[in-house]
Amino acid sequence: MTASSRVASRIVSVLGATGFQGSAVVRALLKDRAFTPRAITRNPASETALKLKAEGAEVVQGDPLDKESLVAALRGSEAVYGVTVLMPPHQSRGRGFFVFPSSPSLAKISGGKYKNALACDHKNVVEEYLKASGIPNASLHPGTFLENFYRFGALKKTETGFDIAIPNYAPTSLSSFTWVRRDVPAVVLALLKNYHDPAKNTSGRSYPVVTAKMTYPELANLVGKALNAEVTFTSTPPIGVLHRDEMFACLSEHNGLFPETPVPNPDLVALGVEFSTLQEFLDEDLKPRFT
Repeated sequence: MTASSRVASRIVSVLGATGFQGSAVVRALLKDRAFTPRAITRNPASETALKLKAEGAEVVQGDPLDKESLVAALRGSEAVYGVTVLMPPHQSRGRGFFVFPSSPSLAKISGGKYKNALACDHKNVVEEYLKASGIPNASLHPGTFLENFYRFGALKKTETGFDIAIPNYAPTSLSSFTWVRRDVPAVVLALLKNYHDPAKNTSGRSYPVVTAKMTYPELANLVGKALNAEVTFTSTPPIGVLHRDEMFACLSEHNGLFPETPVPNPDLVALGVEFSTLQEFLDEDLKPRFT
């Protein structure tokens, strides 16, 4: 089905549409059919962009670092999902809806102790700008990506099985984990379907998006059962990359940042989000890749 033949006319523009998170959101919108996804990309001729177009998404050229390009690409959108966009959309105050995947500021949380995890802090600057802008908005705070096990090699093969090696992380500290490609799109859809309702009070809020919460040794035990293998956890020394070392140290010190948020988040469940489970991730996503 092409974008022009879709029934929906409520356009949701997705920045970073050819990336890891953005493409998952585009595909969730296509599957749900309540909205028309507009995939905004610097290169509409890229392989991923062409694939999204073939699946039914509208693909538009736009550069988040070029204001005129971005304004043109967003024109006519009811809502925007912006992945690490550095410039909020230029639009009239009080119109549309902006969903931003953000992060708490680690510098603020730690009272200035951890001030070099700039990716988190810069996202938080955009989040605070959106809250003060008058644009209806909501920010998502995912935990550690479960997909990092295979995307960035967090689960490493050993002579006897596998090991999860995380720098600066105490084995007794909790961590928050998120199946990003499954649960983030579900939350985005729920927010898009509820933001018009003032009773839902979604605008200006930050929502932790957490699939599971536990210590790394507990996670290693469950991964081992799923893979029918010995899986260990190793808390390694700092790796020498300051922003990453500080990020893991802060996450460990503050128990994954969201220790008080129940799993699943009741505020998102109230909006109709049906969260996946860690076991579903292990069975459906991780196990086929490692067995």
